[in-house]
Amino acid sequence: MPNTLTSTVLTLSSALDDQAIPYFYINQTALWLQGVLDDCNSITVSVQWDNFESVISYFNNHYGQATPKHTDEKSMATYEIDGNPVTIECEYNTVIRTNPYLIDVPLNNRTVPALSLYHYQRSVEWAPLINDHLRKVQQRITEQNEQAWNQQNYEALLNRHGTPEQVADKLKANPNGKLRSLLPYLPDLKGKRIANLMGSHGMKATAMGLLGADVTVIDFSYENERYAKELADAASVDLTYYLSDILRLGTEHHSKYDIVVMELGILHYFLDLHPLFRIVHHILKPGGQFILQEFHPISTKLITSKGKKHKVDGNYFDPTIQETNVAYKKHLNEQQNTNAVLQRKWTLGEVLTSIADEDLIIKQVVEEPNIKVNDRGIPKLFTVKAERLN
Repeated sequence: MPNTLTSTVLTLSSALDDQAIPYFYINQTALWLQGVLDDCNSITVSVQWDNFESVISYFNNHYGQATPKHTDEKSMATYEIDGNPVTIECEYNTVIRTNPYLIDVPLNNRTVPALSLYHYQRSVEWAPLINDHLRKVQQRITEQNEQAWNQQNYEALLNRHGTPEQVADKLKANPNGKLRSLLPYLPDLKGKRIANLMGSHGMKATAMGLLGADVTVIDFSYENERYAKELADAASVDLTYYLSDILRLGTEHHSKYDIVVMELGILHYFLDLHPLFRIVHHILKPGGQFILQEFHPISTKLITSKGKKHKVDGNYFDPTIQETNVAYKKHLNEQQNTNAVLQRKWTLGEVLTSIADEDLIIKQVVEEPNIKVNDRGIPKLFTVKAERLN
């Protein structure tokens, strides 16, 4: 970031923080702070509307006189600070602190509040730049996640589930048991061609194969592939494992599958759901079915549970990208190091809208409660059944 702009933003933030004024950076400034834009020709900050007059009084005393302009929706005043145009504005009858797209952006050794790029993603003006930015960041994050999921994951699978041969014996004895939560949404699997996106260790895929399906797992982890192939061989299932980033699938997969299955702990690896569901649309045959089963965002974004105690300490609408440990870390010993992964957690509304945006017709949405007695009033999973019409 240009040093003068950075310095000006830090000066503005310190001044507003000292006055305890709620604010965030918006428009070009917000997108520049988040890396969407390489440069910014002015700085715009939105302040709490009922503090606007006091803010203007402070800035008039420190940065020269400015005459505010007023419309039916907002007020604004422009100053020059450190040689940069700075606009202070407010939007009437809105609350800065409760805006669902308010995020904290790292800047030097602190953070500054800004309006998330996801707020602007549906803007005709900004969507192309934001989508291109997300695509580039997604590539970097996928490479980082891929490295994490290829670091000692095979050993973690052995520690958690046992050898592939042991798991295969259980699956052969009761393949339906492994698919219990998915079976209400699946047709008769015999002869069906299925793509299990990010199918990981292949247990669900092998179970579907035992029920007569022709299953292809698509996943980027070769350690998952190793375990899945050994499992399928032990179960005498002809499983195809396609090692690839889902978003880079070739056209040879288009209109190939009767059913696409995605389940449990997948969506948060994507910074934008539209490219993912576009791939789902492409690889389904016309009339094909998409089954998505995921952890409910009420449980993953909002509520922290410990035994009988539940605390609403999260932000359901938080659109920030977070760093966390890979899911299998707890199945390794303390001496084994693993890479972190980056995640973006989605609301239910964001998931459903993104599916519908990619011309997948939603047929069914089911929210399921937690099976633990103490958690019975909290949704645990949700399942979406959708269809490609053409």
